[in-house]
Amino acid sequence: MEYKASYRHADMSPRKIRPFATLIRGRSAEEALELLRYLPNKSARLMEQVLKSALGNAEDRGAQDIEDLVVTESCVDGASIVKRIMPRARGTAYPIKRRYSHIRVTLSDLE
Repeated sequence: MEYKASYRHADMSPRKIRPFATLIRGRSAEEALELLRYLPNKSARLMEQVLKSALGNAEDRGAQDIEDLVVTESCVDGASIVKRIMPRARGTAYPIKRRYSHIRVTLSDLE
């Protein structure tokens, strides 16, 4: 059975989170959690939150053995972009794009 968790509109660009998503993809859930726990990045904290949520969903739905769960899907997609304008010299303006992301993690049994 599959157990999913998502974090929509995470306050970081997808480009910064994607390396951590590829790091945990295909690993067991406990191993992925240990990897993310000791990395000093905000991206690792966000991925760790979503992974813990997926583990909690698995426990809530009655998974037999939580130690046997594997991260089958971990993907980061772009979300909405907040656009602002920074005034510059001579009346010009530079755009500021504040990027957000959607994080999805799916756990599955080894079956």
